[in-house]
Amino acid sequence: MPGLGKAMVDAAVERDVSVVQTLTLLYALIFVVINMLVDISYAVIDPRIRLE
Repeated sequence: MPGLGKAMVDAAVERDVSVVQTLTLLYALIFVVINMLVDISYAVIDPRIRLE
C-alpha cells in the first residue's frame, strides 16, 4: 500500500508543486503537534518541569 512518502517522491518526480507543498506542510504540522504533545506529557509526568 503506497503511503505519503511514496506520494511525495512521485510528486517530486512529476514536478507537482502543489502536492509537494501540501505534503511538506502536513509533515511540518505533524512534527509540531507531536513535539507539543511530548512537551505537555513531560509536564504531566514530572511536576518539577512546569512553567513558572
